[in-house]
Amino acid sequence: MINPELLLSFLGASFLIAVAPGPSNAFLMAQTFANGRQAGLHSAFGFALGGVVHTFFAVVGLTAILKASTVAYTTVQYLGAAYLFYLGIVTLKKTLISAHPECDDKPHVSISKNRNVMFQAMMTEVLNPKVALFFIAFIPQFVDPKLSSTTIQLAFFGLLYPLFAFPIDCTYIYFGDKIARYFRDHPNAQIWIDRITGGVFIALAINLLF
Repeated sequence: MINPELLLSFLGASFLIAVAPGPSNAFLMAQTFANGRQAGLHSAFGFALGGVVHTFFAVVGLTAILKASTVAYTTVQYLGAAYLFYLGIVTLKKTLISAHPECDDKPHVSISKNRNVMFQAMMTEVLNPKVALFFIAFIPQFVDPKLSSTTIQLAFFGLLYPLFAFPIDCTYIYFGDKIARYFRDHPNAQIWIDRITGGVFIALAINLLF
């Protein structure tokens, strides 16, 4: 059983959080601008899978370790920032190769193919300790200890959030793709879009650290 009043409060708060611009939205828009709507959708799926992973961590108590241990939190924080920084550098390097195709001995294959984008988004979400603390600080507020197992309620709300946020992410992707199509019709636009995307990844890495 779930308290209906707490459920409504959870949906209202989740809507505001999902709509508000943040690092995940920036990642979604960057992928959509650089690689199209399908890449954006794969990013959204990746973030949803990351939410499932964080729900599992919260249920088994691993997230509590991040909250209690400065070393654990800092380790995950630096891993997440390093991963985002890596994505940014590789994306920027790709634009240099695209600008000088004669320097590339082999046909260039984008690292942002859809099969990789979902994994990148999921790892970005999983390696963000702030998201982990969000799940352990935000979601338990809506658990009613008078009802069924608190573990079941925690899992329910934890899994409900990514499901609820996914269509909102799709809205960002839809309008982002509309804007990106205009730029893709112009010469050299894709190179600049990729450069901006790489810059966004690096900015997200710095944001995660500071």
